[in-house]
Amino acid sequence: MTLESNAAGARAAPSAGRDMEIRRDVPVPMGDGIVLRADVFRPAGAGRHPVILTYGPYAKGLAFQDGYPDQWKLMTEQHPDVARGSSNEHQNWEVVDPEKWVPDGYACMRVDSRGAGRSPGLLDPYSPREARDLYECIEWAARQAWSTGQVGLNGISYYAMNQWHVAGLRPPHLAAMCVWEGAADFYRDATHHGGILSTFWANWYDKQVTVVQHGAGDRGARSRATAEAVAGPETLTDADLAAARVPFGEEIRAHPLDDEFHRARSANWPQITVPFLTAANWGGQGLHTRGNFEGFTRAASPLKWLEVHGLEHWTHFYTDYGVDLQKRFFARFLHGDEEGWRDQPPVQLQVRTLTGFTQRAEQEWPLARTDWRRLFLRPGPQELSATPMSGEHSVSYAASSAGVTFTAPPLGRETEITGPVAARLFVSSSVDDADLFLVLRVIAPGGEDVTFPGAIDPHTPVAQGWLRLSHRQLDQELSTPYRPYHSHNERQPLIPGEVYQADVEIWPTSLVIPAGYRVALTVRGRDHERHYPGAPRLGSFKNEMTGCGPFLHDDPLDRPPHLTGSTQTLWAGPDRQPYLLLPVIPGG
Repeated sequence: MTLESNAAGARAAPSAGRDMEIRRDVPVPMGDGIVLRADVFRPAGAGRHPVILTYGPYAKGLAFQDGYPDQWKLMTEQHPDVARGSSNEHQNWEVVDPEKWVPDGYACMRVDSRGAGRSPGLLDPYSPREARDLYECIEWAARQAWSTGQVGLNGISYYAMNQWHVAGLRPPHLAAMCVWEGAADFYRDATHHGGILSTFWANWYDKQVTVVQHGAGDRGARSRATAEAVAGPETLTDADLAAARVPFGEEIRAHPLDDEFHRARSANWPQITVPFLTAANWGGQGLHTRGNFEGFTRAASPLKWLEVHGLEHWTHFYTDYGVDLQKRFFARFLHGDEEGWRDQPPVQLQVRTLTGFTQRAEQEWPLARTDWRRLFLRPGPQELSATPMSGEHSVSYAASSAGVTFTAPPLGRETEITGPVAARLFVSSSVDDADLFLVLRVIAPGGEDVTFPGAIDPHTPVAQGWLRLSHRQLDQELSTPYRPYHSHNERQPLIPGEVYQADVEIWPTSLVIPAGYRVALTVRGRDHERHYPGAPRLGSFKNEMTGCGPFLHDDPLDRPPHLTGSTQTLWAGPDRQPYLLLPVIPGG
C-alpha cells in the first residue's frame, strides 16, 4: 500500500504491492525566501534512508507517458523490462522510478526547479541561482528526520548537467552522483558547436519548459496521480508568465563567445571531487556525449567511473542494464555495500557493431593502446589515403551544397575505431568566415551509409564535428592532437582567398567496421541532412529527424546569407597536409 499525503491530508492508494509513503508539494525553503516544492517517495514507517535527489524544470507531477508519449511508447515496446515490475504510476521524464528504488531502502526526492512546475520564482535555466538552489536542496534533504544525511544525485540530461554545476560548489552532504548523458561545457557541448549557434535551446525552451512553467495552472497538464495541475496551483496571465521567465534563446544568442555567461553554467573541473559515475551515449551528437568524457578525464574526483552505451537518450537509464549499474554504484556510496561495485572497471564500454553492442572493460580513456591513424585528404580524387598527395591540389564547394566527400579504400579486415576523432583541414573562403560541418561516415559495399539509432535521431551518422573558422584559435594548454580545444574567446575574421589551418574536434565514437566497408569524411557548409521515409516525428521536438536530431544550426542571424551563400576551398600540398585522425584499436 502507498500512503500518500499532501496539504489536503492523507489518503491511501494501491502501488503494485510496494510499501511506499509519498509526500507531495513538500516545502523546501531557499536562502532568498523562495519556497520550492518537492515530492518525496520513501519506505513506509519509521527509519532513515539515503536520498536520491533531482532538481529540474520538467514538472515532477507530469507522468512520462503523458508528457513524452512518443518516447514512452518506443521505449516500452522495444524494451519491455522498462515497465516491468512497476505500476508506472510515478514514472517521470528523465528521473528514477521510485517503485524500483524505494524497496532498496532509498528516499527519492523530486524538486521542481525555481519557476517550473509547482515551484514559484523566476524561470532561469542552468543559472548560478539554480545551482545554489540544488545545493540548498541537498543540504535540506540531509537534515530531515527520514534521511541518513547521505544524498546522491541521479538523472538524465538536465538532471545530469546541473550535477556538474552543483558538484563544483561542494555541498557537504553530496555523497555521490550519477551523471547520465549530461553536457558539462555550456558553450562547447551545448549552445555553440565549434562556435556555431545551435537553435535547439530556443526550441527546447518553447516545447519542453515554458509549457510547464509555474503559473500555467489550469491551462496546462494535470497529474494522473493527483489530478492537480502539474504547473499550478495558480494560473497566471500570459504577460505574468513572460515576466516570470528569462528570454532564454535571446540570452544565448546575445553571447556568441565563451564568456562569463557560459562559464557560469559550465563545470568547474578542479572543484569537482565527489565520487561519480558518468554515462555517455555514442549517438548523443550535439549534446549528450562530449561532456561525459570531459568529466571523466578532467574532474578532480579521485573516485570516478565512465560508462558508454548507445540507443536512444532515454532508454538505458530505465532498462535493467542501466538500473543495475546505477544501483550497484549507489549501494557502494550511499549504503556502504562494496560487494557489487568492487570489480567495476574504471571504464565500461558498450562497443558498437553493425548489429548491436559488445560490453568490454577498460582502464582509461582514451584507450592507451590506441593506434592514432592518419588518413590524408586527397582533394583531386577525393580520397582518404595513408599517404598525402604530392603537389598542390584543391577542391571547392558551395556552403549551401552537400559539400565534398573523401573516401578511403575498402577495409582489408575488420577494424575497430573507438575514441575521440579529429581532422586538420586547410581552408579558404570567399567571405570573411566559414562554417565547417564534418561528418564521419562508414559506407557499406553496396554504397549505403551506415547509421544508428542515436540519442534522439533514429538515423545518426558515425560521428560529427563543427568549427566556425573565425574561432580557429586553439587553447594550447588543453588541446591534444585527438581533441582540439578552441578558445572561443574572440573572433578572428578571414581574409577572403587566404588559406587557414582548421583543427576540428569530432566527438567520440565507437564502431567495429567489417572488412569491405569504407570510411569517409564529408566536409560541408551546413547541417548533415538525410531524409528517411517513415522516420518517426517526436512530439517534443519541432523539426523532422534527418540525422542531426534537434541540434540544428539554422539561425538566420548567426548564419546570415553572405555566410550560407559563400564558397569554401580545401587545400592540400607539401606544406599543407590535411588529415583525418582515427582512433584504431589494435586487434579489433
